[in-house]
Amino acid sequence: MRKLTLLVYLLFLFPNIALGEIVEIFSLNQLDDNRGFCIDIRGHKSKAKVNKGLQAHTCYSYQGEVAIDQGFDSLKLTKNQFYLPAFDVCMEANTNTASSSLILRKCQDEKLQKFEWDNEDNIHLIDNEKLCLTVSQGKSRKGGGGSPVHLIRNLSLELCSDTLQPFQKWSVRKTE
Repeated sequence: MRKLTLLVYLLFLFPNIALGEIVEIFSLNQLDDNRGFCIDIRGHKSKAKVNKGLQAHTCYSYQGEVAIDQGFDSLKLTKNQFYLPAFDVCMEANTNTASSSLILRKCQDEKLQKFEWDNEDNIHLIDNEKLCLTVSQGKSRKGGGGSPVHLIRNLSLELCSDTLQPFQKWSVRKTE
């Protein structure tokens, strides 16, 4: 029932997104970059470094398309799996405790690879629903390109809280 609820929820919230389409996942809070922050593989586009994990990075959709290192399969999202098809990997929590980093691994039916998007716009680890995907607070660091320069922030799983709410709200889109 939970999977059906998520599917209906995603289709209701994002009616312009087809199942199986490549989408980006972005923070609802633009923080210090009006282009917004997306979940991103460390490294640059097709040369991204899967073994380095995930970060929050300036969204590339302002360039007119979803970048391959920010592109998730929308159908897999309905199955609680954050799958990056261009690299054939899934988002995985390093642990099921607060401050866990997010790594990438071959997709399996592992509890640390199961995330749920709830009706409050939070993404949380199913194995510990008290943990929400969180963009780091503070100032962004500069990336290696873009005009203006792209910005980067760390991602982690932190306790879901009102205090961190601006850093824990997410949405999905095809392009801007």
